[in-house]
Amino acid sequence: MNRSLFISMDGPKGTGKTTLLEAVTKALRADGKKVIRLSERNLDPHRGEIMALVNTLARNPCPDLEWQVCERLADSRAWISRNVLPEQPANSIILIDRWYPSDAAFRRSVPFDQILRLNIERGVQIPDLHIGVLTAPEISWARAAARTRGLSSTVIHRLDEHVACTEAFERAVDEHGWVLCRNEGTIEEATKQVVAHIIRSART
Repeated sequence: MNRSLFISMDGPKGTGKTTLLEAVTKALRADGKKVIRLSERNLDPHRGEIMALVNTLARNPCPDLEWQVCERLADSRAWISRNVLPEQPANSIILIDRWYPSDAAFRRSVPFDQILRLNIERGVQIPDLHIGVLTAPEISWARAAARTRGLSSTVIHRLDEHVACTEAFERAVDEHGWVLCRNEGTIEEATKQVVAHIIRSART
């Protein structure tokens, strides 16, 4: 690999995405790869303002307000694309926890194709590989219920909402040709699957 590889890992809440990211990072580093782990949430310079908008949207659903959330998120990703991603070491594998594919799960009134166009127009970097992490909604809901922090979602509060979120994301995975990882078995199985896709992408 003679260039950095930018990979996003996205999905609904409770699918084990962050745990899988940690396992994939460990496996790649054990194989001698230079891996950089980033998080959109931690890098976003306007996260507080955006979450205030999201909280308002959760209380008062409104298409115009949801579009404002999409715009602010796209602007933050564009900032990360200009100011953070170019600073990462050469010949590395950059794994980011959430990027614009996650909007396919959490937006309610704005079509994902419109969100995708918005992000591209704002100059958001397109990942070399999109990995969508999914489970059956009942599984991720039960996993989240077993955690101390629960689902930890501002916009998803009921199982039927979580089902809709999962179904919307799965449609986007299929329509846009992202890599689908069904994380319903062991973490070792899911890790092998994701690492194989990453190694294949690094060789192309």
